[in-house]
Amino acid sequence: MADADPGSNGMTSKPIIELIGAPTDIGAAHRGSSMGPEALRVAGIDLMLRKMGLRVLDAGNVAGPPNPDAPLRDGYRHLEETAEWCRNLKVAVAASLAAGRLPLVMGGDHSIAIGSIAAVAEHCAANDTPLSVVWLDAHADFNTPRTSPSGNIHGMPVAILCGDGPPALTELGGGAPILASDDLMLLGVRSVDHVEKAAVLKAGLAVYDMRDIDERRMRRVMEEVVAQLTARGGHLHLSFDVDFLDPTIAPGVGTTVKGGPTYRESQLCMEMLFETGLLGSLEITELNPALDLRNQTAELVVELVASLFGEQILSRHQTAFD
Repeated sequence: MADADPGSNGMTSKPIIELIGAPTDIGAAHRGSSMGPEALRVAGIDLMLRKMGLRVLDAGNVAGPPNPDAPLRDGYRHLEETAEWCRNLKVAVAASLAAGRLPLVMGGDHSIAIGSIAAVAEHCAANDTPLSVVWLDAHADFNTPRTSPSGNIHGMPVAILCGDGPPALTELGGGAPILASDDLMLLGVRSVDHVEKAAVLKAGLAVYDMRDIDERRMRRVMEEVVAQLTARGGHLHLSFDVDFLDPTIAPGVGTTVKGGPTYRESQLCMEMLFETGLLGSLEITELNPALDLRNQTAELVVELVASLFGEQILSRHQTAFD
């Protein structure tokens, strides 16, 4: 039985939002994103959602191996450990979706998206539901060992999700690519490695980079994104790397890149994604409290999550799922 409130028409309309921590920095270049889930809790992510009239369950943290801080091996750093984290997270997210909940994964570096999206893709396939993934990130995350000098897996999840990577991760999708390239839309990209650029173009990924946002502004870009999401329908998964934001407003990340979306542009992005009515799961990644200033980045992320779930300047809507 799904854990959701019945709406007036007798159908489930307000799923429980299940907070799932993934406290790992095993795929990142810098230590510290393992503290991200607790920083979001300290910033009051659960209280904010409850104040909006939403039901929240904090399921605690997924467990996994510690960061061995080991060197490259076969082109990857910490492949076995990353795979274990992703397998464990996949189990947790799959259970949340099976119970009719909306999983909100709190990372953790962006490699965790491989596990959470593998669960979401499997769930959508089993229910014959179209899946769209919106990837908010300063980076394309389309590196492979052939293009990555560091071997850090948090720079590879999009490539891995599209089937280019080690079997320990690509086969989380059951042997087929977890996502097709047209399942993905990347937004906010402004730092792409030279060789990676060719791979992104060859894959045919939909990328709305910062030049596009500069020229057309966030509203026009989001109108196009929303139109595509609405036409496709089904389940929207949001993968939110905090370095999507400009570092002047969000310093608490390990891979800051100048020239990202402003506070209001980011709020508009979230508000327009909410208005699709399609949000079914998300992860927040790369929040690094060790590099933050008095938890201000985590507090900003909580504000943006509020907009993603329906908080607006004037109450055009009551809350999400009403």
